[in-house]
Amino acid sequence: MNFSDETLRRLYRLMVSVRQLDKSAIAWQRQGLIPGYAPELGQEAAQVGSGCVVDTSRDFVFPTYREMGVARAMGVDMVEYMSTHKATWHGGLYNPVETRLAPIQAVVAGSVLHAVGWAHGARLNGPADDGTYPVAMSYFGDGASSQGDVHEAMNFAAVMKAPVVFFVQNNGWAISVPTERQVAGGSVAARANGYGMESVQVDGNDVVAVAEATSRAFDHARAGNGPMVVEAMTYRRGPHSTSDDPGRYRTLDEERDDAGEDPVARLRKRLGADGVADEAFFKQALEDAKAEEEQIRAGIEALSSRPGSEMFEYVFQESTPALHEQARQWREESEHV
Repeated sequence: MNFSDETLRRLYRLMVSVRQLDKSAIAWQRQGLIPGYAPELGQEAAQVGSGCVVDTSRDFVFPTYREMGVARAMGVDMVEYMSTHKATWHGGLYNPVETRLAPIQAVVAGSVLHAVGWAHGARLNGPADDGTYPVAMSYFGDGASSQGDVHEAMNFAAVMKAPVVFFVQNNGWAISVPTERQVAGGSVAARANGYGMESVQVDGNDVVAVAEATSRAFDHARAGNGPMVVEAMTYRRGPHSTSDDPGRYRTLDEERDDAGEDPVARLRKRLGADGVADEAFFKQALEDAKAEEEQIRAGIEALSSRPGSEMFEYVFQESTPALHEQARQWREESEHV
């Protein structure tokens, strides 16, 4: 990946927009605009750095519920993405086929199996004319790595040489349990050796390091060499979700001491020191992020409720007599309200 001055500035603008939108989404939940949200404060570099590597013309990404920054880096419309949190459409408003981002997965480690299945299909389809394969990337956390689904996915992918990148955001916490009490062996990346896979552990607060490591993993999988694990070591600076109270399991002092350098501030310092950007640029980046956030909020507020009949239209590929009967009863009850 070419890290020109313009690329570095673009990465910074992306990280600032993600930071601003993330902070606003928490406020929106408190205000009742959306029912719930999983914050990612501190993980902007891990998400933007990995998401910007994806080739949206052929690759496919399988996220969890905490990959807003990945979606933003991939160019997904943020009104459509945030609408998935408002539950106004079956599966979310954004089009997974067009965006190359699968629907948000709330089942812990569920996206890992989906990614491997897609990658196995890509392997069976054979390489492109240039001998390379499209790549699937699955996101999951250090806590999710304890799920049996991850073992099954990694073992199957390694045996079948599926072109998939397992991207682990190790943010230090499996909800309320610290990583050292959740991950045996000290790291998720170390487990890759047991499956005969390559792996890399990277500073997840360094967006350039993340992009380089992810790019290397994509090259590895694209060349037909099978899967690879990328573990980005970062820190979840806020709650697990808007229903979580991190004060119940860690203090603010512990959070400040353990979180390391802020990823946005870190890139800003680098750009300033290298003469890549000045104060006017940083100020404009923040103003643009705030303006974008206002547009997204307005877009979400403008969304109307979906017709209730859609409850019955997107359940099965072919409807059933029981579903038809439920729909009939619903129509009768709705008409009498």
